[in-house]
Amino acid sequence: MRGDDQMSGKREIFGTDGVRGLANAGAMTPESMLRLGMAVGRVFKNGAHRHRVVIGKDTRLSGYMIEPALTAGFASSGMDVFLLGPLPTPAMAMLTRSLRADLGVMISASHNPYHDNGVKFFGPDGFKLSDETELEIERLMKTSPDTGRAMSADLGRVKRVDDAGARYIEFAKAAFSRRISLDGVRIVIDCANGAGYKVAPTVLWELGAEVKAIGIEPNGFNINQNIGSTNPKKMQDAVREYRADIGIALDGDADRVIICDEKGRLIDGDQVLALIAKAWKKDGVLKGGGIVSTVMANMGLGKFLEGEGLSLERTKVGDRYVVEEMRAKGMNVGGEPSGHVVLSDYGTTGDGLVTALQVLSVVASEGNKVSDVCHNFEPFPQLLKNVRFSHGDPLGNADVKAAIKAGETKLGKTGRLVIRKSGTEPLIRVMGEGENEAVVSAVVSDIVSAVEKAAQ
Repeated sequence: MRGDDQMSGKREIFGTDGVRGLANAGAMTPESMLRLGMAVGRVFKNGAHRHRVVIGKDTRLSGYMIEPALTAGFASSGMDVFLLGPLPTPAMAMLTRSLRADLGVMISASHNPYHDNGVKFFGPDGFKLSDETELEIERLMKTSPDTGRAMSADLGRVKRVDDAGARYIEFAKAAFSRRISLDGVRIVIDCANGAGYKVAPTVLWELGAEVKAIGIEPNGFNINQNIGSTNPKKMQDAVREYRADIGIALDGDADRVIICDEKGRLIDGDQVLALIAKAWKKDGVLKGGGIVSTVMANMGLGKFLEGEGLSLERTKVGDRYVVEEMRAKGMNVGGEPSGHVVLSDYGTTGDGLVTALQVLSVVASEGNKVSDVCHNFEPFPQLLKNVRFSHGDPLGNADVKAAIKAGETKLGKTGRLVIRKSGTEPLIRVMGEGENEAVVSAVVSDIVSAVEKAAQ
């Protein structure tokens, strides 16, 4: 069942960001992927024309199992399949539109370890699927696949596309102003041994930077392993060792980014959002009078934006909800503290490399150090702890509810709590934030203790 209590629709397969789980188990077996491909094919075949689907993946070993299973499902439903190989998730969103496909597929579990994998889908407009479409896919997976099979003469064909990486490289470079050069800028880029391991260093080098790339030796098992945006220490150490001007760490599918300055100090997604909002407002290109983030965004970001005369619209956790709010409010900047930033002037989903290029654009144009440019506000003390559970609903426990209520009382109007089930893992996430760090720590600890007892 979906590990997220924020949605009214009950899911058995889809979560916050597509389908995800342990590879070769549960929903991520070849049999399930075959049925998934057939069901999705039935949903997206909507006319007599030849339908096409593009498939990309990250560097996990299990991608070699999942890709052919999905391919067989799509071909069985009569869809032509274009295999693009290892590419970032944002590249798949872009290429779905560029190649005039009816559907885009990214095989990746993002920042998760190698033993997990997942599947993300993009419609012909490059946006992720709606809740209603995902529920329809799940419904069809439970029905007989016979009605969705194509006749022998109508089976889909399969083809590899060799220049997909080059297409994305040119797309990403176009997001950087031609009036600015990265000549002389020393950059450490950490590709997490993931989907961006080829294209990301190439883009930076072709824009003139001096590039030191790490996390570019994937072996099927080392994606996100002590490296990348969720483990940025190697990136920070490399910045100090090579005296770089900036460090850029992507995650496994390169749709999010964490940056560090020349001193090795981390700059999270909230600071990046503040920087881009301020710069785009100055250039007159910020739309909607503000930005969109989630309930996890730091209160300091909201205070900073208020001082700039801008608004902060909050959504449920998940980039798809950020994008929905951006489209509804006519805004072109949104994202999450994790570094998943969506810039709709350039793409329909988060793009770690394009986001980093926006930061580099401001740094290069102002001629200042990253430490001067990227620290725009002092964040409120914030603490996030995760509690793993294997069964039941710990958040429904009376003692947990009492601990949460007591915590809200202690924090008062100067703080807040965000407690939710993860949409991608069996975790309860407990986040506390407020002006008093000691109070925040005590409140979070009390709630975590109550959840741990309830989860036993």
